[in-house]
Amino acid sequence: QVQLVESGGGLVQAGGSLRLSCAASRSIFRMGWYRQVPGKQRELVADITSGGSTNYADSVKGRFTISRDNAKNTVYLQMNSLKPEDTAVYYCNSRGVLGDHWGQGTQVTVSS
Repeated sequence: QVQLVESGGGLVQAGGSLRLSCAASRSIFRMGWYRQVPGKQRELVADITSGGSTNYADSVKGRFTISRDNAKNTVYLQMNSLKPEDTAVYYCNSRGVLGDHWGQGTQVTVSS
């Protein structure tokens, strides 16, 4: 099993920034962030492999940056130029030989 502990959500005005963190209980090949709003499917925001390869949703390219510290088994999501449409619950995800695991979710609210 893999435990994921998230932190860093909150309320911010449009144009502001937030940084999310997710610490895993062990080393994982791929870690990422998804988000979900009520009534919609959970969608990929960004992910990153242990080698540093990244993947972003088109809607966040140029505004969000995913990074990781392999020594700490931690992934970060730096979110800049936030928009009201970024409001969602953000979930950390890990994907490796033990399968998919999810964090508890952290609310990000962007006011206009």
